[in-house]
Amino acid sequence: MSHARSEYADFKALAPDVFDAVLALGQFAAKAGLDQQLLELIKLRASQINGCAFCVQYHILQGEKLGLSADKLNLVVVWREAPLFSARERAALAWTEALTLLAGGVSDEIYAQASAEFSEKELTYLTSAIASINVWNRFGASYRWTPPARPSAPKAAAS
Repeated sequence: MSHARSEYADFKALAPDVFDAVLALGQFAAKAGLDQQLLELIKLRASQINGCAFCVQYHILQGEKLGLSADKLNLVVVWREAPLFSARERAALAWTEALTLLAGGVSDEIYAQASAEFSEKELTYLTSAIASINVWNRFGASYRWTPPARPSAPKAAAS
């Protein structure tokens, strides 16, 4: 059983400047107008690849808040085999995998697929979101941050 080496709150307290910089990088894509549900899917996929339990759980919870279906959240790990992802989502997920598994580089095919679905500006901001989640994953996975708990539903009042 693994245990946390440090926690998310510890990172924020120890290095608030780094925390703020990584947080800001991750917010640029949404501010530029990229769909927030799409951004949660790519953050979830990168976090799965990187084995960051904190970020996987965090982005599942964020996706739920944004109205992503349980099917999409559950099947993002096998998005190629699941017909419910749009061409734009598929391009974003392929781009995410290529940038997260960068050792092999980014193929012309994946670049062409992404460029067909995203403008040059959108692709730049999508790349910044992927870069940001990969930074968060490096912290979360290396320090084994404890995944956030699912908020409990309010209890019904007794009658």
